[in-house]
Amino acid sequence: MYYIGYDLGSSSVKVAIVNAETGEKLSALHEPENEMEIIAVHSDWAEQDPNVWWEYVCIATKRAIKEANIDASLISGIGISYQMHGLVVVDEQGNPLRNSIIWCDSRAIEIGNKAFDALGHDTCTGKLLNSPGNFTASKLKWVRDNEPELYSKIHKYMLPGDFIAYKLTGVINTTKNGLSEGILWDYESDSLANFLLEHYGIDPALTPDIVENFTNQGTVNEKGAADTGLPIGASVNYRAGDQPNNALSLNVFNHGEVAATGGTSGVVYAVTNALKSKEASRINHFAHVNYTKENPALGKLLCINGAGIQYRWLKDNLACNSYEDMNNKASEVPVGSDGVCVIPFGNGAERMLNSKNIGTHYCNLNFNKHNDGHLYRAALEGIAFSFVYGMDIMKNDNAVINVIRAGNDNLFRSEIFSNTVATLIGHEIEIYNTTGSVGAARAAGLTDGDFEKFGANITKNDHVMTFVPIKNNAPYIKAYQNWKKELEIILNNK
Repeated sequence: MYYIGYDLGSSSVKVAIVNAETGEKLSALHEPENEMEIIAVHSDWAEQDPNVWWEYVCIATKRAIKEANIDASLISGIGISYQMHGLVVVDEQGNPLRNSIIWCDSRAIEIGNKAFDALGHDTCTGKLLNSPGNFTASKLKWVRDNEPELYSKIHKYMLPGDFIAYKLTGVINTTKNGLSEGILWDYESDSLANFLLEHYGIDPALTPDIVENFTNQGTVNEKGAADTGLPIGASVNYRAGDQPNNALSLNVFNHGEVAATGGTSGVVYAVTNALKSKEASRINHFAHVNYTKENPALGKLLCINGAGIQYRWLKDNLACNSYEDMNNKASEVPVGSDGVCVIPFGNGAERMLNSKNIGTHYCNLNFNKHNDGHLYRAALEGIAFSFVYGMDIMKNDNAVINVIRAGNDNLFRSEIFSNTVATLIGHEIEIYNTTGSVGAARAAGLTDGDFEKFGANITKNDHVMTFVPIKNNAPYIKAYQNWKKELEIILNNK
């Protein structure tokens, strides 16, 4: 038997097929070859056609089945990961009424800010654990206010993963964790956030039926099978936003476990059992994939916009041949980069800095002393320091960090970067070779609720290495303190 997993991003649809018994990856690919189009009618808008997502799901599924060289009738379970915070609205026939307003669209920021003030910060923080912000609920309010004729035709609103599940099964439903990603879940009542919908003037009946995760959420119907090549009756058992799913893929389910990503931007996702927060704006809070009323597993998500993009910028503009060359030169420079500090926040406003846009700064350069190796090391250290700075915020907001797990396809492959983070946090960083689509495929088999066995298979199949904190941490602490001093000077002048 086999499971298939989807990871619907804004650039492509990734698909993986795994052996149901062992979790072994049999195929993994993405569609299209080039990135999917993001439609931007205005500078702060970002939309995509949900039917295009489905088109690529169908193409990629057939390719993956062929590549795996398996009997498609033996695919029994489906898992879906998807870009978070998007809005899909459909009519009674299930047809999209407009393009999806996706995660990076910022048109609803002011709507969320006004709701935060009108409803009260304490109320929102207590019930939603977040500001309403620029999330799915606020985007639906934007449609109501600006496209009333279209809004009147809405049968249901959905998250992007809900739409893919619907196209496979013909059934419209959603999950608690999905609603929480749209800031539509009331943690105090453990139910739909009706008070927010009432404030926005949105009929709660537009919300899909709510189903539990790791259960049969619908089976592939005749049309879904004809379009994709999947067998009729295969069940959708799991769905989650991309960051919670990344955590699942890395075996992060329990209080004190942290998933981290160091790509173009950086993400720290810490699982906690504390349903409270004083950081409703700087940190996002979502019901984790295994959240239940009895097991209130919460994902605390902190995003760092200026991460890998900083290091890539150096490579592209200092005419360096490769990241390997940069890392080699950086390794010749001592911890602390001989005083050079890089403040890496040059990719827009940073939520953890209270939404200030402070840009990137190169501090303490001495033209008679420093070379490009100093810049490379200082950049890696500066990005690492920003991760540590963010994790300090999280630890002051009820997060516990016992272990960090990260993928093997980003900044965490750098010894300088990972050693710096591990040493300053004082905990190991485990590196795994896995992807979101593989994780989603494996999760389709979690209907038995055996998370311990699931995690053991990940460790067996995917563990690459572990970075251990360096015992002589004094140089790292000194460098971090110098970096924070430079950051505070910049923040105080903004």
